[in-house]
Amino acid sequence: MHKKGFIFDLDGVIVDTAKYHFLAWKKLANSIGVDFSEVQNEQLKGVSRVRSLEKILAWGNKTLSEDEFMKLMGLKNDDYLSYINKMDASEILPDVSKTLDFLIEKKQAIALGSASKNATPILQKVNLFHKFQAIVDGNDVSKAKPDPEVFLIGAKLLDLKPEDCIVFEDSVAGVQAANVANMISIGIGEKDVLREADYIFKDFTEMSPAFLEGLISGTVKKNNKENNLSINN
Repeated sequence: MHKKGFIFDLDGVIVDTAKYHFLAWKKLANSIGVDFSEVQNEQLKGVSRVRSLEKILAWGNKTLSEDEFMKLMGLKNDDYLSYINKMDASEILPDVSKTLDFLIEKKQAIALGSASKNATPILQKVNLFHKFQAIVDGNDVSKAKPDPEVFLIGAKLLDLKPEDCIVFEDSVAGVQAANVANMISIGIGEKDVLREADYIFKDFTEMSPAFLEGLISGTVKKNNKENNLSINN
């Protein structure tokens, strides 16, 4: 039996919490007189809370004292938590559970690699926490993606070499981090956005058992675009 490590990002891969970040950031921005659109929200994906607020202030040409800045960050997080506290298993994205169960059945190692500091409570809310052997989140890292730190820690916790790991990501920075770590990068989302990924799927419903078996056996390799096409067709 081949043993690989499968590392999943959280937001946009397992659950869609981007909509809750958008609502919370929009409420904050509007409260200080800054317009905030979904297009701008896309620019905050995978970005730290501090950097996100700095970008919003720059867009609105606003300045805040350090105390006001910290207060707003706290308010944003409280608002965001009020949304995720209502989450349940119905918010798991299509075929994620099916994919996790397949990997568990094949006795593969599974980890979470997320920038979110709320990863553990979210996984608990949607009843997936017990499926992961390792959790690496924003509380465990000092460097944001595209730095590979989060994925390298995940590989270490799974007791596997980076080259034996596969990463599922929905952000450009996350795909870049996986590539820097020399892991197979699988983009979940749009091909024109995630073109740096080794393989790209709109979601897990497009991912066949044959493809997953190939990742486990090693017949699906990094940067093997031709193989990707043959498996999908």
